Amino acid sequence: MSIGDAATSRPAAHEDRPPVNADSDPRRFLHGGGGNRSGRAEPEIAREARSLSKRTPGEGVTAGRPHPLGHSWTFWFDSPAAKSSQAAWGSSIRPIYTFATVEEFWSVYNNLHQPSKLVVGADLHCFKNKVEPKWEDPVCANGGKWTVTFSRGKSDTSWLYTLLAMVGEQFDHGDEICGAVVSVRAKQEKIALWTRDASDEAAQMSIGQQWKEFLNYSQKAGFIFHEDAKKLDRAARNRYTV
Repeated sequence: MSIGDAATSRPAAHEDRPPVNADSDPRRFLHGGGGNRSGRAEPEIAREARSLSKRTPGEGVTAGRPHPLGHSWTFWFDSPAAKSSQAAWGSSIRPIYTFATVEEFWSVYNNLHQPSKLVVGADLHCFKNKVEPKWEDPVCANGGKWTVTFSRGKSDTSWLYTLLAMVGEQFDHGDEICGAVVSVRAKQEKIALWTRDASDEAAQMSIGQQWKEFLNYSQKAGFIFHEDAKKLDRAARNRYTV
């Protein structure tokens, strides 16, 4: 069951947070509210989801029954306040919540800050359950990551589309996906899509091309092997580009 198939099932906002207003509600991409304000052609993933707005209320949705996703996923957060130059890399990353249904996804997403509202230095991850967002994790160890960059405060929509593509199983090589992370820095924001087997060039190129299409991203995206990043740090270079 994809995210879009249960778009008309809308969990209530948590009481400890103010209601999400219409302009910032990510579900506007699933219900037709707010429209596409970027001036660009709308990505296919959004067009398909927005088509649900033509359904009558409750059509295609069984009331009261949760809509399971293909995998369980976990949000993780790495706060700059918890980072220390003396600490091992990744030791400050903490799990936030694991979700396995469409309803749980929206409930958690609606109570997390969008990237533009996160403090500089923060990293917000969403990975398949039991896969830690670390190079050392056995699932990630032989993988790599695609990265796209944005001006400060401009990654919110692409972060949402990335999450929808992942948890909605939109990639042809979905088994290759480990998760994604949005990183907020002083002058830019980056979204990285982590994969399992960096050496499988065909799969990685397919993922990179599809991801750019989902985001309607017109700039180049590059893929770095985790092994290169561990050895060379910031000197690591892209092995693939799309």
